[in-house]
Amino acid sequence: MIKIAICDDEPQARSYLASLIRAQPYACQIVEYSRAEERLSELWEADLLFLDIELAPGSPDGMALARKLRERAGGRQPVIIFVSGYERYVFDAFDVGAFQYLLKPVEKEKFAQVFARAAAQIEGAGKAPPRCLRLRFADTSRTIPLDSIYFIESSNHKVLLHLADEVFASYAKLRDLEAELGEGFFRVHKGYLVNLSQVRGYSKSQVTLANGEEALLSKYKYQDFVKAYLRFLKKGAGL
Repeated sequence: MIKIAICDDEPQARSYLASLIRAQPYACQIVEYSRAEERLSELWEADLLFLDIELAPGSPDGMALARKLRERAGGRQPVIIFVSGYERYVFDAFDVGAFQYLLKPVEKEKFAQVFARAAAQIEGAGKAPPRCLRLRFADTSRTIPLDSIYFIESSNHKVLLHLADEVFASYAKLRDLEAELGEGFFRVHKGYLVNLSQVRGYSKSQVTLANGEEALLSKYKYQDFVKAYLRFLKKGAGL
């Protein structure tokens, strides 16, 4: 559920934005405000704020409201999208960390694109960053997300990381990587370390990865591999 606040002194503008929001394929809770003071006094925390700049006379404008929200300590900071009939405020908007600046009248297609990007940012907030592996080879240093590794192969005093679009070489040792990567990877052979999340099948002698490549499976490792893989699947299923 995305919590959305609309702050605009024009009822028709608020109604139109609310209709655009409800047309998006997301579950949303919408609260409308006509004055900046109403939003500032509200303890309800919004994930996303659609904010006009020129509000009712006697009320702080949208830019002042955005600054006050950004100055608040603690709590969740909303993603702010300014919706204004005036283009001249666009640079001021980004000074307060605005996500986007939309000009009135807002086009439906443009709104859908911006909303989808904002929703993706909101849904990703608070998630742990992906685990990565940092390796060097010659003068090249790479930070590689673990979920992009299919398997790691030992070859001529190097390791070869089989990734989605390439094979990256490093002088690291396979046994050191096995210890560093932990239970999400399994040493199926003296020369192969596979990412269990990328396994799509196995036989007595080989493991098939999601990219179609195959890694040798030692007969001495077979039973331990099967147990480790089943534990991994159960953990992923929450069993």
